[in-house]
Amino acid sequence: MEDLPIISETLISESDSDPPSTCLQGSPEHPGACRAESKPTELLRALEVVERDSVAIAESFTSLFASLRLALSEVTSSSVDHMRCFSDAAGRLQESALDAATRGNRYINSCLRLNEEMKGVDGLAMQLKILRRNVDALDSAVNRLTRLP
Repeated sequence: MEDLPIISETLISESDSDPPSTCLQGSPEHPGACRAESKPTELLRALEVVERDSVAIAESFTSLFASLRLALSEVTSSSVDHMRCFSDAAGRLQESALDAATRGNRYINSCLRLNEEMKGVDGLAMQLKILRRNVDALDSAVNRLTRLP
């Protein structure tokens, strides 16, 4: 298995790039002045954080999709290899089945020829039985003739 890309995580922290406000928070003469000045600064700071987070998330997704692409490629490659192996095995099985069918047909044809030849043997067996009876009768006659005193 090939090495997967390393997913890096970036720690995002807020940095104090803006100097602290010179405005006093509890000033009774201008209660909203400090808030008005700090709102754009806080907004810019928040936008910077969101932008950094978005970039980090985009990098994470890029890494994730690269990993998924690699895994899919490996699975597809394995599937293709398995299909080739299956195809080879199926081809060999088909060849073996055809060979077995051919040999089976030869065997059946040999049995049919033997059966035809055996049909002629029945007549020959009948002739041999008759010949055997005649030989037995001849043997008996010879034995009777040779026993005469």
